[in-house]
Amino acid sequence: MKQIILTIFLWTVFCLAGMAQAKATFDKKVHEFGVVLWKHPATATFTIKNDGNKPLVISNVTTSCGCTDAEWTKTPIAPGATGKITSTFDAKALGRFQKSIGVYCNASDRPIYLTLRGEVSADPKNYTLTHPVEIGAIRLNKDAIEFDDAHKGDKPTMELLVANTSNEVYTPVLMHLPPYLEAVAVPERIGKKGTGKIKVTLDTDKLPKFGLTTATVYLSRFLGDKVGEDNAIPVSAVLLPDFSNLTQQQRLNPPAIELSALEITMPSLGVNEKKSQNIIVKNVGKGDLEITDLQVFNSALGVQLKKRVLKPGASTKMKITAYGKYLKKVKGTPRVLMITNDPNCPKIIVKVNVTAK
Repeated sequence: MKQIILTIFLWTVFCLAGMAQAKATFDKKVHEFGVVLWKHPATATFTIKNDGNKPLVISNVTTSCGCTDAEWTKTPIAPGATGKITSTFDAKALGRFQKSIGVYCNASDRPIYLTLRGEVSADPKNYTLTHPVEIGAIRLNKDAIEFDDAHKGDKPTMELLVANTSNEVYTPVLMHLPPYLEAVAVPERIGKKGTGKIKVTLDTDKLPKFGLTTATVYLSRFLGDKVGEDNAIPVSAVLLPDFSNLTQQQRLNPPAIELSALEITMPSLGVNEKKSQNIIVKNVGKGDLEITDLQVFNSALGVQLKKRVLKPGASTKMKITAYGKYLKKVKGTPRVLMITNDPNCPKIIVKVNVTAK
C-alpha cells in the first residue's frame, strides 16, 4: 500500500512539473529592413512574451555572423510579461542580406530562430529608398514615431533617420515636444546632402495614463519654421497596465478576451462617405473582463463599445466607423487599441484596411 501511495505521489509531482512550463511567443519572427544605407548600422527589436506559467529565461542569443550582434533581456520573464531581443546589423557589405539569430531559452529544447532581411545600398544620394518621407528639403525614414509597448519606469528610444537634400547646412529640431518626450539630434548639424538622426526618448513615468497616449510633433525644416500639416509627425506610445499586485485568486481566475476579428476591410470611401463594421468582443475567462481604455490611432476612425465590463461568458459589440473626409489627411495605419485587465492579453490592436477614393 505504501508503495502504491508513493508511486501515485511521484506520478502527481511528475505531472505537475510537466504542466508548469514557459512558452515563448514573438511579435514577429522576420524583420524586413528594406533598403539600408551602406555603413549605416540598422537595428531591429523583437518582443518576446511569456505565455506560459513558469518564468521564461533566455540563456543565450547567437548570430549567424560577426556583422550582427545582439542584446536581450537577461532577467527571468514572468508569466504574462514581455522581454526584448535587439540585434544590430553593421551594413558594411553591399547587396541583399539575410541573417539568423538563435534564441536559446527554457521554452524549447532547440534554439528558436529569428531572421533579419534587407538590402545594403551604396548610393548615399538615393534618399528616396532609405528616406521615403519628404518634408520640404528634408527626408525621413518614417512618417510616424511609434514606440513599442512599455511598462512604467521604461525609457525606450526611437530613431528618426534624417537626410538633408538641400545645399545648406541643416539643424534638425522637433518642435512642440510633450513633457514625456526628449529629442536629441546626432549630429547637431547636418551638412548639405548629408545624413543624421534624431533620437527620441520616452519617459514612461511622465505619461498621463495607462493605455494609448498620442501627440503631434513638428519637424523644423529651417530656422524660424512654423508648425502645420506638412511637417507634422504623429507620436504614439502604449503604456501597459501593471499586474504585479494581483491576488492569488485573481491569478487563478483571470478574464480572457476574445474578438471575432483582429483585422477588417472596408471599401474605399469618398470625402463625404463613412462605413461601419461590428466586431464581437467576448469574455471566455473566469473573472470579470474590463476594457480600461479604447482609442483610435488617428481621426479617420471612430469606435463605440456597448459594454466596458463583461462577466464570464458575456459578449458585446464594438462598432468601428471609418470617415472618408479624414483618410487623405491622416498619417499611419488606421487602427483601434483596446487595453484590458486580461493579464495574458492586456493590449489588442484591430487593424482597419480602408483607403480614400
